[in-house]
Amino acid sequence: MASRGKSETGKLRQNMEEQLDRLMQQLQDLEECREELDEDEYEETKKETLEQLSEFNDSLKKIMTGDMTLVDELSGMQLAIQAAISQAFKTPEVIRLFAKKQPGQLRTRLGEMDRDVMVGKLSRDVYTQQKMEILTALRKLGEKLTAEDESFLVENATATLSQFEKVTANLGSEDKILALASSGVKTKA
Repeated sequence: MASRGKSETGKLRQNMEEQLDRLMQQLQDLEECREELDEDEYEETKKETLEQLSEFNDSLKKIMTGDMTLVDELSGMQLAIQAAISQAFKTPEVIRLFAKKQPGQLRTRLGEMDRDVMVGKLSRDVYTQQKMEILTALRKLGEKLTAEDESFLVENATATLSQFEKVTANLGSEDKILALASSGVKTKA
């Protein structure tokens, strides 16, 4: 017992990260296979996944109130879950990159989307929605946005993303939100 719970905390964190990754992958797979599913099957599966995320979020809340050593690590996952549940972000990949504090990969994804919309591989509506999500995530990660990006956010603001902005603003300073979003979430090489 010389670890004073460090190994147990590490194992719990790893299990929680794996559960979050599994649920985010499930959402991403669902979006990718949407065309293969009928509308009822898609909606039911999405609803079940969001219910699982909600239950996972409830578990995180319980753990956070009882184990202070896990608070910072689990808060980042909780923020990502809240974004998914609130449906502020509809793109699981954006949620994952936001939770793992990967602004570089978010910017790379944005560049790929710019290219895809120009060649007609991505519709303008999907592009606008995903660009909004990425720019909102980048802003919450403390990244500097260009005047053009800020203008795009203002012109295309949605009620859902605005609500996410308000909810995360209630968490405290930008530094705290950044810490919550990034801490304890394993970065894949």
